[in-house]
Amino acid sequence: MTPALAIVRTNTILYCERWTDTVAFYRDTLDLTVTHTTEWFVEVHLSGSAHLSLTDASQTSIAPSHGAGITLSWQVADLATTRSTPVAAGLAVTAIAARWNSSYVELNDPEGTRIELWSPTP
Repeated sequence: MTPALAIVRTNTILYCERWTDTVAFYRDTLDLTVTHTTEWFVEVHLSGSAHLSLTDASQTSIAPSHGAGITLSWQVADLATTRSTPVAAGLAVTAIAARWNSSYVELNDPEGTRIELWSPTP
């Protein structure tokens, strides 16, 4: 039986005041693949059918949240290796810590959005 809400693709949209810096962060620093772009909108692929879109808030009717109340929580295959990418780029990344049968680190994008990278503890 198909559920009433059969979601095929997900896309989280961040409305950005620091759009250029935020696009560079996700595209260049985190090395996520751009799947669509316009002069004020960039979509990156996260995994499977999950995407993240970055919009220039000055071009929209929705105000930026500056990361307030938002956490992007992404499970990764190898936390230590994944952590090394933003660390090598000079970003502030927490040390690996444990919580809820997982290991995790936290960092923030240029808008202040909290990003949690985690892997299950074996």
